[in-house]
Order: sequence, then C-alpha cells, then structure tokens
Amino acid sequence: MKPTRYSVIKNAEVGKNSRIYDQVNLYRCKIGKNTKIDSYVYIEEGVTIGDNCKIRPFVFIPTGVVIEDSVFIAPNVTFTNDKHPRAHGEWTRLQTRVKRFASIGAGSTINPGVQIGENALIGAGSVVTKDVPDNAIVVGVPARVIGTRPRPSEPDGGPVCNQRTRR
Repeated sequence: MKPTRYSVIKNAEVGKNSRIYDQVNLYRCKIGKNTKIDSYVYIEEGVTIGDNCKIRPFVFIPTGVVIEDSVFIAPNVTFTNDKHPRAHGEWTRLQTRVKRFASIGAGSTINPGVQIGENALIGAGSVVTKDVPDNAIVVGVPARVIGTRPRPSEPDGGPVCNQRTRR
C-alpha cells in the first residue's frame, strides 16, 4: 500500500499489493489483496471488499455491504443500507452483497438488502431495487434485466447481450 495524504484510514485491514489513493476514508473495514481504491472513496466499518477489485472515484460503501473478489465499481456509485433513513431514532441496517466478477456502472445506486449476482452487469445510472441474477445485464430506474453475458470462463469477445424485450 502506498502512503496516502489527506486520507483517514482507521483500523482498516488492507491486503498485500492493494493501492489506496488520496482523499480516501476507510473505517474498520477489510480490503483484500491486489485491490485498487481510487481517490474520494468512503468505506464504513464492517465492509468487506475482496481480492482483485477496482473501486473508482467518488464511491460510497456503508456498513452492511460485502463485495466479493474481482468486482468493478465505476465512479459515483452509491450503496445504501437503510430503506427508511432518519437523522435520529431507530433504523434497520440491511445487508447487501455483490458477488464475484460483477460490474457496476457509473452513477448507479444500489438499494439496501439486495444481492447482485456473480458476473452481473449493472448499466450506468441504474437504480437496483431487487436482487440481480447471475450473468444478468440490468439497466434503468428501477433496474430491469435486458439480457445476459457470458460467464468469465467462456471466451469473451466483449459483453454479449442476448436481449429480452424491453418494456
């Protein structure tokens, strides 16, 4: 891990060969090995991020989120962890999981309590309100399945969109 300036890193466990850039806040979270955390990322306590991930600038990841190995998160992605947030009083934190090889497009919002399937692709600007199946391509507000993409072990000539009808 290279030294950072103007960052707050408190009780974070950071794996070997991970890179964390300036203006990052990490609080009691776990970052796997070979993972890149770009500038202006905020990760709260209890978050786990796997190995070989790439988290681009201006991403917010609150408590209750688990990100598995080899996940790509584009700039300005926001995860949430409470369906009924309040400044004061009781709240219920929901768990969110992003399974391995998933990719989340820029500017997407991931609502609390969802699971993003293995190798799923979330289109830019989408709002994910329910679980996303493995290998699904989802887009929109709310995000809907529009196709599938090949598994990571299959030959890849770029994303394959076996389109379903758009609604």
